[in-house]
Parts: sequence; structure tokens; C-alpha cells
Amino acid sequence: MIKSTAEVRQAFLDFFATKQHQIVKSSSLVPGNDATLLFTNAGMVPFKDVFLGAEKRSYTRATSAQRCVRAGGKHNDLENVGYTARHHTFFEMLGNFSFGDYFKEDAITYAWTFLTEVLGLPKEKLLVTVYESDEEAFSFWKNEIGVPVEKIIRIGDKSPDKKYESDNFWSMGDTGPCGPCSEIFYDHGEEIFGGPPGSPDEDGDRFIEIWNIVFMQFNRQANGDMEPLPNPSIDTGMGLERISAIMQNVHSNYEIDLFQALIKDTANLLDCTDLEHKSLRVISDHIRSCCFLIVDGVVPSNEGRGYVLRRIIRRAIRHGHKLEAKGHFFHKLVASLIEQMGEAYPELAQQQAIIEKLLRIEEEQFGRTLDRGMMLLEDILANLESDTISGEDVFKLYDTYGFPADLTADIARERHLKIDQNGFDVAMGLQRERAQQASQFGTDYNQQLKSDHKTGFKGYDNDSYSATVVELFNSQQQTSVNELLPGEQGIVILDRTPFYAESGGQVGDTGLLHLDGGVFEVEDTIKLGNAFAHCGVARTTMGVNRRVKAEIDIERRAAIVKNHTATHLLHATLRKVLGEHVTQKGSLCDAEKLRFDFSHFEGVTTEELQQVEKMVNDEIRRNHEKQTESMYIEEAKERGAMALFGEKYDDEVRVVTLGDFSIELCGGVHVNRTGDIGLLKIVSESGIAAGVRRIEAVTATSALDYINQQANKLNNVAALVKADASNVDAKVEQLISRSKLLEKEISQLKQELAAQAGSDLVNQAIDINGIKVLIADLDGVESKALRGMVDELKNKMQSGIIMLATANGPKVGLIAGVTKDLTNKVKAGELVNHVAQQVGGKGGGRPDMAQAGGSQPENITSALESVKPWLVEKLS
Repeated sequence: MIKSTAEVRQAFLDFFATKQHQIVKSSSLVPGNDATLLFTNAGMVPFKDVFLGAEKRSYTRATSAQRCVRAGGKHNDLENVGYTARHHTFFEMLGNFSFGDYFKEDAITYAWTFLTEVLGLPKEKLLVTVYESDEEAFSFWKNEIGVPVEKIIRIGDKSPDKKYESDNFWSMGDTGPCGPCSEIFYDHGEEIFGGPPGSPDEDGDRFIEIWNIVFMQFNRQANGDMEPLPNPSIDTGMGLERISAIMQNVHSNYEIDLFQALIKDTANLLDCTDLEHKSLRVISDHIRSCCFLIVDGVVPSNEGRGYVLRRIIRRAIRHGHKLEAKGHFFHKLVASLIEQMGEAYPELAQQQAIIEKLLRIEEEQFGRTLDRGMMLLEDILANLESDTISGEDVFKLYDTYGFPADLTADIARERHLKIDQNGFDVAMGLQRERAQQASQFGTDYNQQLKSDHKTGFKGYDNDSYSATVVELFNSQQQTSVNELLPGEQGIVILDRTPFYAESGGQVGDTGLLHLDGGVFEVEDTIKLGNAFAHCGVARTTMGVNRRVKAEIDIERRAAIVKNHTATHLLHATLRKVLGEHVTQKGSLCDAEKLRFDFSHFEGVTTEELQQVEKMVNDEIRRNHEKQTESMYIEEAKERGAMALFGEKYDDEVRVVTLGDFSIELCGGVHVNRTGDIGLLKIVSESGIAAGVRRIEAVTATSALDYINQQANKLNNVAALVKADASNVDAKVEQLISRSKLLEKEISQLKQELAAQAGSDLVNQAIDINGIKVLIADLDGVESKALRGMVDELKNKMQSGIIMLATANGPKVGLIAGVTKDLTNKVKAGELVNHVAQQVGGKGGGRPDMAQAGGSQPENITSALESVKPWLVEKLS
């Protein structure tokens, strides 16, 4: 009998395979070539272009178990994870799809058969919903499947003035493909609170949605019109975790076999005896999303997908701290996840070392973040004038320093304080609004440029080719046209072309389209679905069906392909020198340079870079012949072909091999032999994110130019220091040592002068209500000398308050000092902030010592004059 999560997953795929569905492997959590989605958040995402008509597959039926993440952007379940029965950051969506093949009747039949016959669910435990006006689906459920009428629930629009806005009407966006859907629910029984869908108590847990069947049959226009799609399609989704919970007769997803194993391993690791603790759920969920995101090339950072990953990691670590975790623990759960999911996803074990190392680095870094946050929080608490930490301060700690708001709240409670939760929520809301305004969602599908044509690429072996214009677009109007007039910006679609369209890191070609009477200047080439779009300016009238001679810029192409092939050699070399964990995270190959991003957790040493550069040039000189062949993707991977990060591949792929050194999946254009590259020179190596490095390099003539430029700079430096190129390094080192010695002497003299000035200043102190107060504007004293001066003054005054200011050019330095016997009356942080606000700055610090800066030196005099009345009020 089917019980385990793994058995349910396999049974689903096997069932649809018997129904002539192609089993499609789960795609990456990073949607391929799709900037509108943060993560793959549904099973249909990998087939999005197929549904839109922009991509054709070799099959019309598909099934998959798709890995999904909902933890950022439009679909964000993060805050609910661990506290509800069915929210997750990571989940698997089982789905079956029809691309213009079968429709409602077959889709409903397949779903019902799988649930009741394969899984053996009692029919009386199931009920279904349909869109209110979908008579076809209602009739089939009733008459053919035999579901009682009382168990077929019609769900209408949420309000009369919002047509098609219903839980049972699915849309890809505000415009584009859409249609009614039918959902299947499981009844957990009367002992569980909740009502059926559509009832006032539908949010209860008795009736749980397990399967959604979308009947994609309309194309919604911007004006609201619903045009029937020429090829109605099917998109379904069933959460693996939800259906597994039902099969295992448990109510919460966290009670299924997979989660229970992770929870027990986490509890053992943290010496936690309460297996029901919500933090164990959070950690067991988060280890799944973190590991799979890293497998798919996401690394922690401060923006985009990397920021979401960092938030998930830190949330898991924070919950570990709640369970009194000792030391770093999160990375140790990777092995437990592999034990549970490694058979279905072998890539977890293949990248175990890289996942563990990256999580460990993040744990260590977050520990330092917590230390910094605690220091800042202590400053805030020291200057607190009430029992509430402001929402603005809580948000600043969270947003700027990564200090969790719930940790701030915990510390506040320990000190009998509270936080302004409403103020924090407002600040968070404003941040979300800014993020939403900056997002790319909401594009009108029907206003995007689309082409149904497929361009035959002839550029592997040809620099020019005769072709026919099959479609034209006016770039300014973003519309299809029959002709382009001289001077108009436009896009030309050809039936065949030698122009390469930007893809896989290789930039698009430029050149000319020749026709009688003039040319069309191609400034870039991109893809519109399967069509190659030649973007540029018409210099003569260009019409549809015209014959042209397409001719690329040969010199520019030659430079691009040298950089492209060099990138393949660089990739292979880095894996040999640094390790097999190195994978490509992005690339750019244009006519001037190549840029290659790759996974690695520390800077590449000078010696390693020299070794990489030498090895690449060795392979260039070996003059390997480029070999290309087409094969099925699984065969290519078995042969060891590397795939490009973020790329989406067809079932049949092009494999580029360079001797026995490099083999990659690549549709780009390359040199015929590696010797054509001539020379590669690495220009720079740097880190661009945690765990991701970048190498920039030049080849051929550009490499020679770079070497000559460096030689010229070296000769210029040698002339300036009166040396020659052979001994310039020793001469520069000598001058630097001399300069450091002089700087040290100058600094010592300045400190002595400042100390002397400090002694003289004591005599300028005034008396305010029996307390010594020194207020002074010090001309030309360096800001970094102020702290030592204040310490000296406090020693001499024994008891008193000090406020000093100095200007260095446009910058203002401020410092306030208060002897410890007076900090209960005046706090240095408040005093310095009072002055700083008047000179274009702000600051703070400890009650006995605080510094600040400013940008308005012209206001120093008036700002210092305000200190006396401010202190009189404080000391009265």
C-alpha cells in the first residue's frame, strides 16, 4: 500500500506515464530566463512559455514533481512557516499538463482515478468545487464521475463588480492565458473544525484542498475581453506534502515521515526533548529550502534571491537559539536531508560539501551580525527615555544590520521594556511597497512583443546568408507593421539568419541587412520566443516578404567567439585548480572582454590565478579542434557535459567539446580551434557575493593591448621614482616605508599638541549649577585626536561635562564627554546629538562618551552657543 512520501511521488509520476505523459525532471528553483519571477513557485512555471505559445516541446502531455519555493515576492509564506499545519518555504508540486491535447473530461478523470483507485482514497471523503458558470465541468463531475450534487460546490466571483476574480478562476496575470478551475478537497471529518469551501467557516482545517485542475481556455485582453484560446490546455497541481499527510492519516504536513525524520534529527542535535516545539518545524522546513536553493545556484547576499535565502538561513539559526543551540548547528542537518531526499534528488549529495560550507559561513557571519547588533541595541537602550523602543529603531536594526525584530523584542522583555510593534510594522509596510513598486510583475502579456515564427540559425558556418523578412515591428509603437520607413527604429524577423541572438552569456551580433536601395543597420540581436529579432534602424524602406542578404560584423563576431571559447577553457581550468565544487554562476562574452562568475568560498590566491592563466594558455597552444554534436540532455550529462547556470534547455541539446579538456552544453558560436584565441590574460578577480567570485579577462589583441598598457604604466612609475622597471618595486617599497615613518611622527606631534591644548582648555571651563562645563571650538584639530583630548580633560576636571567641536574642510567632528558621576543627569549621546543636528549630522554613543559628524562647519558657533541653555535646563 502506498504510504511514504517517496512512494506517493513515484506513484503519481508512474500513473501519468501510463497515460502517455512525458515525465519531466524538476527544473531549477531559479526560473530559466524569466526575470518576472523570484523563484519557481508552481509546477507550471517551467512550462510557462509553452502555455504562452513562445516555446514548442516534443510532447503535448507532461507530468512532473516540481520543487517550489514561496518565501519572497508576491508569494511569501515565510512568517507562517512552522506555525500552521501546511505552510512551507519549500514544497513539491505534483502536476500533469496538456498543451492543446486533452481537456476537461480527461483531466478530471485522471485526477479522480489516481486519488480513488491508485491511492485508494474513499470517494465519500472527497468533494469538488467548480467555477460558478462552468456548466461543462459541473455536468461531468455529476453525470460521468458520479459525485453527488451536494458535494459539487459552485464558487463565484468575490464581488459583482469584479468578474472572474474568484478562487475558482485562475489567471497567469492581469492579462493573458486564464480560465476556470476545479479543486478537489479532502474531508478530515466532523471532529475537525471547519466548513466546506465557500462557507463562512471555510478557513477551518476540516476540508483541505489537495488538487487544483486549471482549464486554461481564455486569453484575457487589457479591456477585460475574454478571447477563446485556439488550443485550450490543462495545468494541474497537487502538493506532495498535503497528499502524503492524508495517506499517512495525519493532519499536519509536519507529521509526515519526511518531516518527522528531520524534526527528530534536529531535536537530537540540539538536545531538545519537546518534539512538538514550533522551532523544530521551522528549522526542518528551512533546511530544505536553503539546501535546494544553494543546489540551484543561489547564494546568500543582500539583494534579490540571495537576500531571501539569507533571511531563511538567519530565521532558522534564530529558532536554533530559541532552543538554546550551542555553537553552529544548521549546516549539520544537510546530511539528514540527504538521507530523506537524496534518492529523489541526487544533486544534494553531489553538492553536500559546498552546501555545508556555505551554511557554516553564514552561521559564523550571522554570529558577528548579532554581536554588532547587540552593541547598537545597547546604545539605543542607554539613550531610551521611555519603556518602549521605537519602531524606527527596531526596523533600523533589522533592515540595516540584519538584527531580527523578534530578538530585539526578546531582549526588551528581559529588561522589562517593550517595542513599538505598530511603528515597526509601518516601516516594514513601506519597505514592501517600495519593493513591489520596483518589481517587474504586472506586465500586460498581450502588449509584449511576440512572434510565432521560428528563425533558422545559420551562423555556425556562415557570416552572411540570403533570407526573407517574415515579420516587422516598430520599436517605438511596440506593434507589428508591414513596413519600416527610413530612419525608423524597428525589429526585423527573418526566416533564416547568420546573426546570433543573445543567449548563454554571449552577446548578440551586429551588422547589416542588405536589400535593393539600402540597408537595415542591426544594432543588436535578441530572441522573441523561437524568432531571432534583429534590432536596429532602417536606412531604406523595409517591407515584409522582402529578400535580404544578412551580413554580420565579422571582426566583432571573431572577437566575441574568442572570448566565448576562452570562457569554456577557463571554466574547466577553475574546476581542475580549485575543485569540482566550482560551477558557473553567470557569464558575459562581448567583443572587448569576458566575465565569468563562479562558486567558490574564498578569494583565489595570486599563485592559483597564475596557475589558472598558465593552464588556459597551455590549452590554447594545444590548438584543440572544436567538436559539436547534438544529443539528448541526459546522455550529455552522463558524458560529463557542464550546463550553464540559469539556462533552460530543450530535450535535445548541442554539446561543444574542446579536446579532452572541456565539454559543455552550449548553443553559442565558437572558434574552430583553440589556437585562434591567441592569448588569455586575467585582468581581475573579486568577490561579488558570499560564495561567488568573478574573473574578468581579455583575449587575443585585447590581451596584448592590456599587457602593453601595464608595461607603459610600470615604466611611468619607474620614471617618477627615479628607478627602472627591473627595480621599481624595491624603490616604491622604500618610499612607502619612509612615508609611514613620517606619518607616524606627524601623528605623535599632533597628539602632543592636542594634549597641551587640552591642558590649556581646562581653564576655560564655566560653572553651571555647580558643575564644571567646558564648551570649545578647536580650530584645525583632527577628529581622531578628540577622544584622547577628552580623556585627558576628564582626568584633569575630575567631575564635569565636555563638548568639543572641530572643522576640517567641509567636515565637522564633534565629541561629548561626561564624567561617570554625572551620567545620571546628562548623557553624552544626547548632548552630542543635540549639537550634531545643527551642523548637518547626527550621532550617539555611550552615556560617558559620544562622537558625531556633520557637514555644515559654518553652523558650529551657533550650535555650541545652544549648549549652555540646553545644559541649564537639564541640570536645573
